Amino acid sequence: MSRFWSPFVKDLVPYVPGEQPKVENLIKLNTNENPYGPSPRVVDAIQRELNDSLRLYPAPNADALKAEIAEYYGVSSAQVFVGNGSDEVLAHIFHGLFQHGQPVLYPDITYSFYPVYCGLYGIDAAPQPLDEDFCLSPADYRQANGGIIFPNPNAPTGVGLPLAEVEEIVRGSPDSVVVVDEAYVDFGGETAIALVGRYPNLLVTQTLSKSRSLAGLRVGFAVGHADLIEALERIKNSFNSYPLDRLAIVGAVAAMQDRQWFDDTRKAVIASRDQLTEALLALGFEVLPSQANFVFTRHAQRDAAELAQGLREQKVIVRHFKLPRIDQFLRITIGTEAQNQALLAALKAIL
Repeated sequence: MSRFWSPFVKDLVPYVPGEQPKVENLIKLNTNENPYGPSPRVVDAIQRELNDSLRLYPAPNADALKAEIAEYYGVSSAQVFVGNGSDEVLAHIFHGLFQHGQPVLYPDITYSFYPVYCGLYGIDAAPQPLDEDFCLSPADYRQANGGIIFPNPNAPTGVGLPLAEVEEIVRGSPDSVVVVDEAYVDFGGETAIALVGRYPNLLVTQTLSKSRSLAGLRVGFAVGHADLIEALERIKNSFNSYPLDRLAIVGAVAAMQDRQWFDDTRKAVIASRDQLTEALLALGFEVLPSQANFVFTRHAQRDAAELAQGLREQKVIVRHFKLPRIDQFLRITIGTEAQNQALLAALKAIL
């Protein structure tokens, strides 16, 4: 801490990202990266862009990418906002669309960036407890609020909410913005983008980091009513007019265009998740029903921290959250078949 820090900086509690270990030969199952690489069309597009044009600024509005996303989801480009990863998109939402004076509502077990943003922008929050099965109840969100946000599927649990219940939450708060954070929706959930034409208060965010294997490019987007998108554009253009570089734009466009690669790899992850779930159940683990590219699991007889440490000693890294209600769970990213088998072999040795 420095005497030059302002009180604002001094009181911030930053987000802690998943570990990016520098040790070689680790099986890295802790940050929900896709086990399969991006579409070859992405690599080709980026290589073609590696030329003298890099001296030029990128398109500030990334219109080509907005057009691809709009076509994919059957909306207009005016309903699409893009940013430097969905985290930046979410930051602009907290800054520009959530209201002060009433608390923002989100689940008590959820993406840990939400309370960080509340602290950053001075927003009150009222976390709503998930039930004993770690499910979100729409009835809990029928109260005065300055905005609502929740992941669907939820993180870190992986549990999804049916679209009808998502709509119930949106319909119940017509005077505040409801954000559905769909970072993992492509692995078994149902997108709420189909509802944006009916509800001007609904905003849906997604990322290309997970299902399209582009965590290294940092591309996220939001879809909603044009008025909400305009607010995000005003924030963006008061903060950073060029959030996506030239390589990210062409790579993301290619990823959106290659629907076959997306579908094949997405289905492969889902199949591996189902197989891993069965294997964990056979080892005595409880596994929450997941619609994401990870599983959330605990063992009745073994401490989660000890399991995580035992796996690390065998060069397998998973995520352990030292938080109330979930400190006995491990979040395990779905890997390749070989990685999943190595995880299971390590767990068998520990158990």
